Amino acid sequence: MTPKLVIFDCDGVLVDTEPMTDRILSANLTRYGQPITPQEVHLLFAGGTMEAVGVEATRRGAKLPDNWLDDIYAEVFAGLRKGTPVVAGVLDLIHALDRAGIKRAIASNGPIPKMEISLTPSGLFDLFDGRIYSGHDHGPKPKPDMLLQIVKDMGVTPQDAVMIDDMPAGFLAAKAAGMPCFGYVAEGDAARIGDTGATPVTHMDQVQQALGL
Repeated sequence: MTPKLVIFDCDGVLVDTEPMTDRILSANLTRYGQPITPQEVHLLFAGGTMEAVGVEATRRGAKLPDNWLDDIYAEVFAGLRKGTPVVAGVLDLIHALDRAGIKRAIASNGPIPKMEISLTPSGLFDLFDGRIYSGHDHGPKPKPDMLLQIVKDMGVTPQDAVMIDDMPAGFLAAKAAGMPCFGYVAEGDAARIGDTGATPVTHMDQVQQALGL
């Protein structure tokens, strides 16, 4: 298949922000009375919004202050400024899309300022400038709203687009939008794709090959 548009998730697909974010959330929530390991943070919250983290952590007994959301973003942003690894093969895939004249965009549940911090050092923010969408501005994944807005803006149909995500929220959003999806499971954890219909890949080279690039 050769699509007209490829939509990338950000965290865990373009840049590997999740281990650092998991460590920060683990330490933060533990301070507020909800002891939790980075691994547990990842299992419970990966792919969701920070607001949803706060709601669930409070339900589980964490005593979060009123300004918690602002404070946790400040902690995460400070961590991201120290450097964020680019996912292997992503830049090669982007260049291949450009050579083929295939459009690209980002659909992330994270806020734009966070993406600007994590993507700027590698040049990825500039590469996607004007085509970066956030769940803070549109319905967050697993809702299909953001993906449907992107294809509308780009002038293509969902069937002519492809999503690349690493979390069930993204797989389900693509399924709801009627859009093919690659499930990037770098650690080989294809089980988390479940019955979402996403095609598992463990390296971005596989996406490039599958798209005939």
